[in-house]
Amino acid sequence: MSFNVSFTSRALATSAVSPFRRLYVSLGLIAAMSALAMAPGAAGAADGPQCELDRDVRFGGMNWESNLVLVEVERFIADKGYGCDSEVLPTETLPALAALERGDLDVNTEIWLNSVAEPWAQAEASGKVKRIGDIYMGGEAWFIPRYTAERLPDLKKAADLPKFKDEFTDPEEPSKGRFYGCPAGWGCEVVSGNLYKALGLEDSFTLFSPGTGATQKAALTAAYKRKENIVFYYWYPTPLVGSMDLVKLELPAYDKEKHTCLTDPNCANPEPSDYPENPVFTAVSTKFSQEAPKLTEFLSKVAVPLPVMDEAMAYMEENEAEPVDVAEWFLKNKTDVWQAWLPADVADRVKAAL
Repeated sequence: MSFNVSFTSRALATSAVSPFRRLYVSLGLIAAMSALAMAPGAAGAADGPQCELDRDVRFGGMNWESNLVLVEVERFIADKGYGCDSEVLPTETLPALAALERGDLDVNTEIWLNSVAEPWAQAEASGKVKRIGDIYMGGEAWFIPRYTAERLPDLKKAADLPKFKDEFTDPEEPSKGRFYGCPAGWGCEVVSGNLYKALGLEDSFTLFSPGTGATQKAALTAAYKRKENIVFYYWYPTPLVGSMDLVKLELPAYDKEKHTCLTDPNCANPEPSDYPENPVFTAVSTKFSQEAPKLTEFLSKVAVPLPVMDEAMAYMEENEAEPVDVAEWFLKNKTDVWQAWLPADVADRVKAAL
């Protein structure tokens, strides 16, 4: 569609034109310019989608890899597919939940339910937050490398470890094996310690709690590269679990009462129990869900098969990639996963932007 409006400029500039004529021409100019502005492909027209919000979408930037990658995936889709700007607010688990409840945060992409079961229940009861979609089922376990499992075919259960203590020699206490537990000060350290006692490992293994998560990862990675026998606690999906070929040691079946005691630093009589499955879901502030229903609908459908998440974490580890780079890899290589989250027109815009 095109309009020739140059005549109006000339007419308005001619002093011989009557005031009524000038008014008529002015109205014609306004109408013509309005039509031009609304015409498809017109200069200055908004060709892209219009975001439901007139401000940035605020995502919680938690300090673990899977969350950081998924946030970048969601931000790219929000930008290219829905026309939204966004920002990432660095935070931690409990402060993020409080910020979500206050409305200072719009989206918490990964909430690990077992870590915040009681605080989440309280926040949800307030009506100020909403659980909108399940991403995957996370987990925790005691692992050995597959090469260790092949060397020690009779080592199947965590309870079998005392018989194999000499295969996992602790360099600082050679008469015992070394079990790599949870980093010092983390919540999982309590469970690791109680489970270590419950399995009767105190006489045969030392419980080594690395000072930080980075120290733990570095020690395990170095031992794995040297093909050393190692036994350790870890959670998943993570780059480390995704990049290593590991075997879980069997633990007694999960028992809610026993596991509850294992989470208590003052558990008087710890008994062994497997870790429960850990649902990981997305939550938003209720206000955000009301202001941005289309974005909320998209975020509610974000789900990633665990093997795909492991593959993404492995890519991150092997390439020493930043979250934004892993997000780009995911969007380019896992189209069948993410396009199921979106309407066809939104998915087409995202594909065009890659």
